[in-house]
Amino acid sequence: MSKALQRRHRQPALPAMAQEEVERLLRSLPVDLRARAQTIPVTFAAAPTPAMQADGIEPDTLGLFIGEEFPDSAGGGSDLPPQILLFLENLWHFVDGDPATFRREVRKTVLHELGHYLGLGEDDLEARRLD
Repeated sequence: MSKALQRRHRQPALPAMAQEEVERLLRSLPVDLRARAQTIPVTFAAAPTPAMQADGIEPDTLGLFIGEEFPDSAGGGSDLPPQILLFLENLWHFVDGDPATFRREVRKTVLHELGHYLGLGEDDLEARRLD
Protein backbone atom coordinates (compact mmCIF):
# COMPACT_ATOMS: atom_id res chain seq x y z
CA MET A 1 0.00 0.00 0.00
CA SER A 2 1.37 3.42 -0.93
CA LYS A 3 2.17 5.96 1.80
CA ALA A 4 -0.54 8.31 0.51
CA LEU A 5 -3.12 5.53 0.70
CA GLN A 6 -1.93 4.50 4.19
CA ARG A 7 -2.19 8.12 5.34
CA ARG A 8 -5.72 8.37 3.93
CA HIS A 9 -6.82 5.29 5.87
CA ARG A 10 -5.11 6.25 9.14
CA GLN A 11 -7.51 8.84 10.44
CA PRO A 12 -6.65 10.84 13.56
CA ALA A 13 -9.33 12.11 15.95
CA LEU A 14 -10.94 14.47 13.46
CA PRO A 15 -13.33 16.21 15.88
CA ALA A 16 -10.50 17.08 18.28
CA MET A 17 -8.28 18.33 15.46
CA ALA A 18 -11.12 20.35 13.93
CA GLN A 19 -12.14 21.85 17.31
CA GLU A 20 -8.56 22.90 17.97
CA GLU A 21 -8.40 24.63 14.59
CA VAL A 22 -11.77 26.36 15.11
CA GLU A 23 -10.56 27.71 18.46
CA ARG A 24 -7.28 28.87 16.89
CA LEU A 25 -9.21 30.62 14.13
CA LEU A 26 -11.55 32.39 16.56
CA ARG A 27 -8.60 33.67 18.60
CA SER A 28 -7.06 35.11 15.42
CA LEU A 29 -10.11 37.15 14.37
CA PRO A 30 -10.37 40.90 15.00
CA VAL A 31 -12.05 41.59 18.35
CA ASP A 32 -15.41 42.80 16.97
CA LEU A 33 -15.72 39.89 14.56
CA ARG A 34 -14.47 37.43 17.19
CA ALA A 35 -17.23 38.46 19.59
CA ARG A 36 -19.87 37.85 16.91
CA ALA A 37 -18.30 34.60 15.65
CA GLN A 38 -18.05 33.13 19.15
CA THR A 39 -21.84 33.22 19.43
CA ILE A 40 -22.23 30.75 16.55
CA PRO A 41 -21.79 27.09 17.45
CA VAL A 42 -19.61 25.02 15.16
CA THR A 43 -20.80 21.44 15.12
CA PHE A 44 -19.44 18.37 13.40
CA ALA A 45 -20.91 15.51 11.40
CA ALA A 46 -19.28 12.95 9.13
CA ALA A 47 -21.21 13.90 5.98
CA PRO A 48 -24.63 15.26 5.04
CA THR A 49 -27.44 13.00 6.15
CA PRO A 50 -29.84 11.46 3.64
CA ALA A 51 -32.46 14.02 4.77
CA MET A 52 -30.04 16.88 4.03
CA GLN A 53 -29.27 15.39 0.65
CA ALA A 54 -33.01 15.14 -0.05
CA ASP A 55 -33.15 18.88 0.69
CA GLY A 56 -30.49 19.54 -1.97
CA ILE A 57 -27.26 19.43 0.02
CA GLU A 58 -24.59 17.68 -2.07
CA PRO A 59 -23.12 14.52 -0.49
CA ASP A 60 -19.56 15.90 -0.75
CA THR A 61 -20.35 19.25 0.94
CA LEU A 62 -17.57 20.39 3.30
CA GLY A 63 -19.52 22.80 5.47
CA LEU A 64 -22.90 24.40 5.86
CA PHE A 65 -24.27 27.53 7.47
CA ILE A 66 -27.69 26.92 9.01
CA GLY A 67 -30.03 29.57 10.38
CA GLU A 68 -30.60 33.24 9.88
CA GLU A 69 -27.88 35.54 8.61
CA PHE A 70 -26.64 38.23 11.00
CA PRO A 71 -27.94 41.22 9.00
CA ASP A 72 -31.42 39.63 9.06
CA SER A 73 -31.35 38.46 12.67
CA ALA A 74 -33.68 41.19 13.93
CA GLY A 75 -36.47 39.83 11.74
CA GLY A 76 -36.75 36.42 13.41
CA GLY A 77 -37.54 34.76 10.08
CA SER A 78 -35.78 31.46 10.75
CA ASP A 79 -36.77 28.75 13.19
CA LEU A 80 -33.16 27.60 13.46
CA PRO A 81 -30.49 29.41 15.44
CA PRO A 82 -27.35 30.25 13.44
CA GLN A 83 -24.74 27.51 13.41
CA ILE A 84 -21.93 26.20 11.26
CA LEU A 85 -21.83 22.51 10.47
CA LEU A 86 -18.56 20.93 9.31
CA PHE A 87 -18.58 17.57 7.56
CA LEU A 88 -15.34 16.09 8.86
CA GLU A 89 -15.20 12.88 6.81
CA ASN A 90 -15.79 14.93 3.65
CA LEU A 91 -13.06 17.38 4.65
CA TRP A 92 -10.67 14.52 5.43
CA HIS A 93 -11.28 12.87 2.05
CA PHE A 94 -11.10 16.22 0.24
CA VAL A 95 -7.53 16.73 1.52
CA ASP A 96 -6.53 13.10 0.89
CA GLY A 97 -5.93 12.47 4.58
CA ASP A 98 -3.24 15.09 5.13
CA PRO A 99 -3.53 16.51 8.68
CA ALA A 100 -1.93 19.90 7.93
CA THR A 101 -4.12 20.42 4.87
CA PHE A 102 -7.15 19.25 6.87
CA ARG A 103 -6.50 22.01 9.43
CA ARG A 104 -6.17 24.64 6.70
CA GLU A 105 -9.37 23.44 5.03
CA VAL A 106 -11.27 23.48 8.35
CA ARG A 107 -10.17 27.09 8.81
CA LYS A 108 -11.14 28.06 5.27
CA THR A 109 -14.50 26.30 5.52
CA VAL A 110 -15.37 27.96 8.84
CA LEU A 111 -14.43 31.36 7.38
CA HIS A 112 -16.57 30.61 4.32
CA GLU A 113 -19.59 29.69 6.44
CA LEU A 114 -18.99 32.64 8.77
CA GLY A 115 -19.09 34.79 5.64
CA HIS A 116 -22.55 33.40 4.87
CA TYR A 117 -23.63 34.29 8.41
CA LEU A 118 -22.44 37.85 7.78
CA GLY A 119 -24.52 37.98 4.60
CA LEU A 120 -21.84 37.38 1.96
CA GLY A 121 -22.86 35.52 -1.18
CA GLU A 122 -20.77 33.02 -3.13
CA ASP A 123 -19.34 35.75 -5.41
CA ASP A 124 -18.23 37.79 -2.38
CA LEU A 125 -16.63 34.72 -0.82
CA GLU A 126 -14.89 33.81 -4.07
CA ALA A 127 -13.47 37.35 -4.32
CA ARG A 128 -12.01 36.80 -0.83
CA ARG A 129 -10.63 33.38 -1.86
CA LEU A 130 -12.99 31.61 0.54
CA ASP A 131 -14.67 29.46 -2.09
